[in-house]
Order: sequence, then structure tokens, then C-alpha cells
Amino acid sequence: MSQLLDMLTLPFLACLMLGGILAYCGMHVLKREIIFIDISLAQVAAVGAIIAQLAFGAHPETWPSYAASLVCVFLLAAFCAVLRKGIIRIPIEAVIGVSYAIAAAAAVFLISLAPTEIHAEQMLAGSLLWINRSDLVLGFVIFAATGCCFYVLRKPLLQISESYRDGLASGWKAGRWDFVFYVLVGVVITTAVRLAGVIVVFAFLIIPATVSALLASSWPARMLIAWTAATIASIAGLLFAYYLDFSFGPAIVLFLGLVLIIAALVTKIRFTGRIVRTIAPQPPASQFSKVD
Repeated sequence: MSQLLDMLTLPFLACLMLGGILAYCGMHVLKREIIFIDISLAQVAAVGAIIAQLAFGAHPETWPSYAASLVCVFLLAAFCAVLRKGIIRIPIEAVIGVSYAIAAAAAVFLISLAPTEIHAEQMLAGSLLWINRSDLVLGFVIFAATGCCFYVLRKPLLQISESYRDGLASGWKAGRWDFVFYVLVGVVITTAVRLAGVIVVFAFLIIPATVSALLASSWPARMLIAWTAATIASIAGLLFAYYLDFSFGPAIVLFLGLVLIIAALVTKIRFTGRIVRTIAPQPPASQFSKVD
């Protein structure tokens, strides 16, 4: 038991942080229909890290590399916000996909220019197994700060997530709030990817939010369901990986997928039961009913 706690305590705390902040971001992402924003932002952040390494010799885990990644993320945030406001007929998901393709091409081009080998994949791989206390503290500080920003700015961000056009009609500066949202999500994803890798972060971003959307409609209920789903999947995945000598990240993603399947089955059963009750024949009125 002591060995189990020593190995899993820090990864579990990291999963709690990731599940908490990413589940909330994921609820906004689903509402805004920008499912692949995680991969796009991660790829752009990788380009920033490569530029920092080429220009300054900065190691991927250093502050100059992190700062360069954030600058690239901010530029993408501004690009998406301006383009969505200026050309609203273009689906924002298409813009995100094009941004990812350009960022991936740029990464390949920059790597080809490097005099030494650069492992771009390792910059985003992350490893929950080897996470240390300093990584955990830094992640907590960044996630807590962005979480406070989300709370303080919740009214305009929720308004625009629910309906972009209603946000415009209500007088909100939609382009500015879009930029703020993308920046906050970019900071979260850039930090989270360095802790856990793209696949785990994408799963935490989308799956708990999807589970909550299947089972509830109000934001408080959905947040509670999303955080519960992320926590259960994290515990099950970590224990599965520990006892079967499996990688932590894929195991957590596996159990997040199982939680989603269970939620989908529950929703299907509830929906079917509602239909059966609706179309079921009503009992005939009693012939001995009271007549006034």
C-alpha cells in the first residue's frame, strides 16, 4: 500500500487538476463547436518551443521556451477571434483545422532547418508517471489563476458560448471576449500538455464535458457530472496501470472512454423509456365513473 501511494499520489493530484480545469473548458468548447482547439493550440505551442530552441538554444522545459509557446498561442487566439467576428460565415472549426495544418507544416520546416535533431513530439508527450512536486505546484498556480479568470469573467464568456449572435446583440464585445477565451484556454492547454501529453489532455477536455452534456442541461449539474466522471476515470485508470504495468496516460483515456459509453447507454435507456411511456395506450375510462 505504501508503494502504491508513493507512485500514484502525485499523478492522481495532477489528474484532479487536469480534470477540473479541462472539464470546464471542454464545456465551453462543446458549446462553441471548436472540438479540435486542443490539438491546434498544442501544435502552435510546439512551434513556439521549436523557435525558442532554434533562436536561443532554450530547452523545452525552460521559461523562454514556455514564453515563446504562449506568444504563438496568443497570436492564434487573436487570429481566431478576429476572423470569426469579421467573416462569420466561415465555420470556426474550419479555421482551427487550417491553423493546425499550417502549424504542423511550420514545425516540420523549422525542424529541417535545425543543425541538431529536435524531438518535437517529446515536447508535447508529457509523462504523468514522472511528474514531480515542482511541476504540480506550477500547474496548480497556473490553473488556479486561469480558473479565477474564468469565474470573474463567467457572464460574458457564458453568454458568447451559449450563442455568439446573442452575445453580439446583447452589446458584448464578442471579438474581444473570444480572444480572452482562446488565451485562457491556450494557457491551460499549453501547461497541461507539458504535464500529461496531447492525448490525455484532449480526452480530459472533451470526454467529461460530453458525458455531462448527455446527462444534464444546467451548467452547475454538468460541471459536477464532468468532474465526477474525470475523477472516477482517473482513479480506475491509475489503478489499472499500476497493477497491470500499463502506461498511465492511455489507461486513463481508456476508462474515460468507458465512462462515456456507460453515459451514452444510460441516456439511451432513459430516452427509450420516455418514448415507451409516451406512446403506451391509456387505460379506458371506467364505465362506472361518477356523473354529476
